[in-house]
Amino acid sequence: LYLLSGICWKEFGDGCLHPHWYERRVQPCVAELLGTAIFVCIGCLSVVDDAAGTGRLQPALAHGLTLGLTIAVLGDISGGHLNPAVSLGMWLVGGLNITMLIPYWVSQLFGAAIGAGLAKAVAASERYGNASGGAFSIITADDQVPSVLGGEIIMTFLLILVVCMGAANGKTKTPLAPFCIGFSVTVNVLAGGGVSGACMNPARAFGPALVANYWDYHWVYWVGPMLAALLVSALVRTLLGDGNTRLLLK
Repeated sequence: LYLLSGICWKEFGDGCLHPHWYERRVQPCVAELLGTAIFVCIGCLSVVDDAAGTGRLQPALAHGLTLGLTIAVLGDISGGHLNPAVSLGMWLVGGLNITMLIPYWVSQLFGAAIGAGLAKAVAASERYGNASGGAFSIITADDQVPSVLGGEIIMTFLLILVVCMGAANGKTKTPLAPFCIGFSVTVNVLAGGGVSGACMNPARAFGPALVANYWDYHWVYWVGPMLAALLVSALVRTLLGDGNTRLLLK
């Protein structure tokens, strides 16, 4: 075993050094769990406080800044997905090994439940109840579903496009990706918070829904982001990706 730049490596029979199994398999899942817990906790608290009438700016900034900072801190460990739809998109464009997709999803959902639980523990009970614990409760009738689903697809499309092009695509990769991702969330919440709640993240929807036991139209916040991940990955793989990512017209 060798210690290089703070990372534990192991020499194999081929003479090459490979990261220790903990660095490759366990630590990324821990980072995803912790990061998602922080993001969901802060996000839920901002929505609970927003129920007192502080406006849409507070949740937009809280979600966007928390996401950007968390990705900046944990991104080198796990990629800082913190979102099952992002993990799906990253796998489809070649930025995540298939063996880590399910562990990432499990870690993100557990982290979301922990974050929502922490928000409930510290929030004022009256405000928490009024905001359904930060769960998405914007749909009150079936006829709203198409617009909410469409809004989730459009806004998540922008988010995952920024992730794939800013963090995975070699030609457009940038060290500013964490903050670009955070800004995209802030913009989406400001623009589309009144349309769908601007969830863009099945884990962000799942955590407070579980803790507050609020499941009305919950499926919309899974289907929309996952469809967006499929659309972005198809676009990147066929048209926008670099030579290593693109499958056509090489």
